[in-house]
Amino acid sequence: MILRDLGRLGYAESHALQQQVLAQRIAGECPDTVLLVEHDPVFTLGRRRTSASNVLAAGEVPVVEVERGGDVTFHGPGQLVAYPIVSLEGDRRDLHDHLHRLEEAAILTCADFGLSATRDPRNTGAWVGGRKICSVGIACRRWVTWHGLALNIDVDLAWFQRINPCGLDSGLLTSMAAETSEPIDPHRVKAALGEHLVAVLR
Repeated sequence: MILRDLGRLGYAESHALQQQVLAQRIAGECPDTVLLVEHDPVFTLGRRRTSASNVLAAGEVPVVEVERGGDVTFHGPGQLVAYPIVSLEGDRRDLHDHLHRLEEAAILTCADFGLSATRDPRNTGAWVGGRKICSVGIACRRWVTWHGLALNIDVDLAWFQRINPCGLDSGLLTSMAAETSEPIDPHRVKAALGEHLVAVLR
């Protein structure tokens, strides 16, 4: 599995790169790949029918329809996004299991920084103290997955007030920085999440 750190990149550029790597992975021209990126502010709409109606006041922030499941969410500075482009083969051909593995990587990453994250049986993602710290949403083509997860490190949570994130009240969103008094080094978080993704997706 290859980890590619894209740094900070606009959503359109990273989406185009996802599609390129997806096509290569389907064709067997590259190994499983995880893209790690921080986006400029953007709201993305998943395939759920209510996603557009959950945009309350986008303002100057672009709103982009995407292929993943789920509702509307925000990507922006202070948030680490991971796009695992992974071929699900044999017993791995289970999308719920794949989502579970992405959640596990986020939970393990939070634990590395002293945060006890868990799952919510009613909603995807990782949760700390009843608040969502990581959103998960995927797409799949010919049993190769793309899109992925977004972990809030020190993102400005006010952005989420412009939407009902994942169809939820914006007050249910949190970040690693909001949940701890210790400084959070985003480079360490990126290294930890990359390591855990490689481990859980093998």
